[in-house]
Amino acid sequence: MNYKEEMRRLREELNGHGYRYYVEDAPIISDFEYDRLLRRLEDLEGQHPEEITPDSPTQRVGGAPLSEFAPVEHPVALESLQDVFDGGEVREFLARVSETLPNAAYSVEPKVDGLSVALEYRDGVLVRGATRGDGRIGEDVTENLRTIRSIPMTLPDKLPRLIVRGEVYMSRQVFEEINARREIEGKPLMANPRNAAAGSLRQLDPKVAAQRRLDIAVFNLQLAEGRDFSTHTEAMDYLATQRFKVIPHTRLCAPKDILAQIEHLGEERMKFPFDIDGAVVKLDHLADRAVLGSTAKCPRWAIAYKYPPEKKPSVLKNIVVQVGRTGVLTPKAELEPVRLAGTTVTYATLHNQDFITEKDIRIGDTVIVQKAGEIIPEIVEVLRDKRPDGTVPYHLPDRCPECGAPVVRDEDGVALRCSGAECPAQRLRNLTHFASRNAMDIDGLGPAVLRQLVENDLVKTAADLYTLRAEDIAGLDRMGDKSAQNAVNAIAASRKNDLWRLINALGIRQVGDKLAKVLASHFRTLDALMASSEQELTEINDVGPVTAQFIRRWLDQPQSRDLIAKLKAAGVNTNCKEEILDSTFSGMTFVLTGTLEKFTRDEAGAMIEQRGGKTAGSVSKKTAYVVAGENAGSKLRKAQELGIPILTEDAFLQML
Repeated sequence: MNYKEEMRRLREELNGHGYRYYVEDAPIISDFEYDRLLRRLEDLEGQHPEEITPDSPTQRVGGAPLSEFAPVEHPVALESLQDVFDGGEVREFLARVSETLPNAAYSVEPKVDGLSVALEYRDGVLVRGATRGDGRIGEDVTENLRTIRSIPMTLPDKLPRLIVRGEVYMSRQVFEEINARREIEGKPLMANPRNAAAGSLRQLDPKVAAQRRLDIAVFNLQLAEGRDFSTHTEAMDYLATQRFKVIPHTRLCAPKDILAQIEHLGEERMKFPFDIDGAVVKLDHLADRAVLGSTAKCPRWAIAYKYPPEKKPSVLKNIVVQVGRTGVLTPKAELEPVRLAGTTVTYATLHNQDFITEKDIRIGDTVIVQKAGEIIPEIVEVLRDKRPDGTVPYHLPDRCPECGAPVVRDEDGVALRCSGAECPAQRLRNLTHFASRNAMDIDGLGPAVLRQLVENDLVKTAADLYTLRAEDIAGLDRMGDKSAQNAVNAIAASRKNDLWRLINALGIRQVGDKLAKVLASHFRTLDALMASSEQELTEINDVGPVTAQFIRRWLDQPQSRDLIAKLKAAGVNTNCKEEILDSTFSGMTFVLTGTLEKFTRDEAGAMIEQRGGKTAGSVSKKTAYVVAGENAGSKLRKAQELGIPILTEDAFLQML
């Protein structure tokens, strides 16, 4: 078999396995075997890049980042639906339709809460995908849509042109997994699956979209050249044969059964893998749809019934304060069990102290509870007339319930946060940050390994990492002798890191890698930084009063001083080794954009910092210069608009 034939066979085989796994949920080979076949195809494509085809499963990982999304005009408008909110409005819709079409047939399906897109195929090959936008003009997000494994890259039938409409969503399971990881990494949590899906699909870097594991439910045929269909359900059955993941739980209904089916979907919605915010009722016969047509805003042949959030009363038995992995104190209401949206609720979020104070929520109150976005239970009202005697206003503690360290308010004045450097609740997050690439850069100590070290009580603080032996790590899941030894070697090597890495690794609020470099360069030793006053700190250009206060508070904590003492005892370097060449760029801010040929952005940034300057990620009026490489995008345009001087690589080298 020649390489072309082998590549064709591998593409077909892998796409078939992908369909069985992501659409039918019935894989017939192991992940290991799938990965082995994919690796073979990747090797062949590396040897013969001219043979890479758009339908290759290797093309789903995401290409180069985009500078912007191009506009797309939809050949068939992606109309929005008229919302209705009760049974009376549903009956009014049915009555209007029956005046013109007394024998109409209807389909009822769940309304997936995601982001609407159109997929266009030419001769059976996916050529473009676009967001709904305003219904007429959307955005080209083809590269991001290619990363969704349930979207077929090619179709069995090679129709000249086919356009389908679907709803891109993030499953509840994926949403919870991503938020759990973001919490460990200290990143803001995503609000709900719909926002997460929309944000993921509009990432300029397709590789980020690929990591979000989005899915799709196709719910309409927009255009099909070369095929005719008489009904919507017939079209959906056809799309299923073309390997589309069509919307499930759809049912043909007589008018008298529609409200019962809407209610049934509402009762079952928590069993679906995706969020739904309603049910869609639409005419099944396509000719009937053409008879009714559309208004300027929406079709006359369909409505979207929106489910109201279910609300029920319960008694607030207690308020429990949890300390998250980022140190934020989160109050939770412990409730008398109440059934909501298909699940039994015993806890509800109270958000923060301001929320509790605003609603005057007290232990013993009877409260009204609902599920926000069908996910998170929350208290929406206090029934004051049922408040028992003797209740008192509730205030969060001023000491961390986990470690006893003082609690401080965030700069935004909302969240309360534990200031303890060795707080058990923050252990995994602190260790993950300590070992991360921009901190101590300890290769082999990712979140999964660190979680096991914490769970096995092998590590309590960052200093404990330096006492680990290879045999301690080798016994963890998915680790072996070689990986363990490499990790221990990486830990040992991190002792020699420059001071700025250690300062960043300590996790002081508002101190990232850039400010850590400024502090290391200014004070030269960790001891000098520890001895500095708030006044000294504010005299540094990049340190404002709030940041100075955060630094000083952290350094003054007994837990912080204990951690630093242990790190010193472990032999971790606490002196600045970076040589300051001169002050050529003192007070200047540079922005690097595009692809640099003679050095990486990190190398260019280091050269700027060695000369007293700093780098920033965005262009502003305070930017001194923009260094632009190949394929520079929006930052270059912003610099041109603001009149910021733009340097080529050669001009930048001359300045150096």
